[in-house]
Amino acid sequence: MTLTDNQPKQDETASYASMAGGANQVRVRAYNERLVLSVVRLHPGVSKAEIARRTGLSAQTVSVIMRALEKDHLLMRGEPVRGKVGQPSVPMHLNPDAVYSYGVKIGRRSADLVLMDFVGEIRLNRHRTYGYPSPGEILEFVTEGIAEIEASLSRAQRGNIAGIGISAPFELWNWAGEVGAPQSVMDQWRGFDLQAQIAQRVDYPVFLQNDATSACGAELVFGVGPRYPDFVYFYIGSFIGGGVVLNSALFVGRTGTAGATGPLPVRNKNGETVQLLQIASIFMLERMLRERGIDSQPLWYSADQWIDFGEPLENWIRDSAAALAQAIVAACSIIDFSAAVIDGGFPAWVRERLVKATHEEIDKLNVQGIVYPEIVEGAVGAQARAIGGASLPIFARYLTDQTVLFKEIDNAEGN
Repeated sequence: MTLTDNQPKQDETASYASMAGGANQVRVRAYNERLVLSVVRLHPGVSKAEIARRTGLSAQTVSVIMRALEKDHLLMRGEPVRGKVGQPSVPMHLNPDAVYSYGVKIGRRSADLVLMDFVGEIRLNRHRTYGYPSPGEILEFVTEGIAEIEASLSRAQRGNIAGIGISAPFELWNWAGEVGAPQSVMDQWRGFDLQAQIAQRVDYPVFLQNDATSACGAELVFGVGPRYPDFVYFYIGSFIGGGVVLNSALFVGRTGTAGATGPLPVRNKNGETVQLLQIASIFMLERMLRERGIDSQPLWYSADQWIDFGEPLENWIRDSAAALAQAIVAACSIIDFSAAVIDGGFPAWVRERLVKATHEEIDKLNVQGIVYPEIVEGAVGAQARAIGGASLPIFARYLTDQTVLFKEIDNAEGN
């Protein structure tokens, strides 16, 4: 394949080349190929003329690039669309089978391993539940799961795997009490280099990112991201986390934890100030169910197949919505977000009820002085963290930096 680097193009966007200190022709070509692939990802079925318009590249350059990408089986043509005059327009699509990647989600109650294709669809997956994660169990799950999946793949499919992206909470050892885990087991995560340990056991590049940040990245690319240039994101798993998108790009901050919404101070129904994670987290629903003698294990079997737990679930939704409304107002008082996106490790019907309740709760608050954001459901769903992890190798190898991509597209559309 011809993609080799992620450096800016030179002749047609000289400013990027100058910022990078110059670029040779190989790097120019690699960057332009990534740019074309990124545009096709955002706009499936886009024509050659539209690609040229959106990227600012000449029609001739786009033609050369598209031929190379087709030769490498990264792009494929759709059926020509004939207009009233001129040559028919040929829609271009990413080839789903051109590239695969693994995504690993490590949660506090369960882990997922997925094999994702080039367009973000999960082809195969493995799931494991546990009382709490230990390093040894996670390594076993990942290595054995990959071996099982690859046993069902052809040699060509295995050759198209770009890498492994791990989506995991930072500082797992800090939550031993909340998940009921022995501190001695959770302390094994201190200083444990998960990325390096997995890399020793597989033949692929390994990437690592915070789990909520990964979920936010998945929402940016595969979900509602193209509709909102700036949004605050809430993902409710065992604990709530989040992310920040500014100018259509993830903002991870100095330490990679920007948008970690869990510690935000909010008031509970008793008027006490607590952290958001102490209300709007699935472990709180688990606790409410246990207090009523209800089996909480179905929460972790499959995020898409919850049963309706009745009053405890409704109380949790109401409490979580009230806390989320406060967090949204606080976030929007700092940054003028166009939207607040809510998703989590639960079925779509739970997400719908939670977003509706959050709308109702935010109407009770004083929002004078801030612009009211749209409060919307996430579109990626319960596998957002695994999908976000699986995206890491693909974006590192095949696509442009999202900041550059969206800015170039916005500029082209504004011309």
